[in-house]
Amino acid sequence: MGAVSMKTKRVFLAVSIAALILVIALIALKVYYVVIALIAGILLPGHRELWALIRRRKPPPIDERMRENFSKSVRNGFIFFATASAFLMLVFSVNLSYITNLNQVHVMSGLFLAGGLVYLLSYLFYDRAEPRLDERGLQMLRIFLLVAGISLGVFIISVFLHNALSALLEIEEPVFFTIAVFIAPLGLIVGIIGSLVLFTKGLLAKPL
Repeated sequence: MGAVSMKTKRVFLAVSIAALILVIALIALKVYYVVIALIAGILLPGHRELWALIRRRKPPPIDERMRENFSKSVRNGFIFFATASAFLMLVFSVNLSYITNLNQVHVMSGLFLAGGLVYLLSYLFYDRAEPRLDERGLQMLRIFLLVAGISLGVFIISVFLHNALSALLEIEEPVFFTIAVFIAPLGLIVGIIGSLVLFTKGLLAKPL
């Protein structure tokens, strides 16, 4: 246990030093929004470890379940970050003016912050909500998340197809415009609200 604790301290110290060096470099480059987002992105994933270090001057004990929850949460955050980055690169490569005119520093700041938020919500789900939801609740949560994910994908595809067809035909393409503006956002809202309701229910429920 002492060896694991010492290893955890070393990893946490290494990450903190690397983050500090990166923050100093970003401040020197005057990209303050990225600095704020990076700090928030570090505090969100490391909130538990930081709180334990502040209160007890040692990291929290790490058991097998916590390690598994941490691994799955990191995986979710990485998948989100990689997918969002790929989407942003695709958007900027096709030069959609109403998106590429956005400040890229702001976009990267939001990406860092969103990645940390995905990690935090994932950890809360695996640690607290999932063990307290019954099989039906977990199945409904998966359905709502699937609806939200499909709706987001349909929205992105519809936006690209609408712009491509409008440019090709030189008219305002109506079908994919309707899907992108009305149908996909409605599905996304339903999926997000349903997921949040079940997620909150799991957090507040008594252990099974």
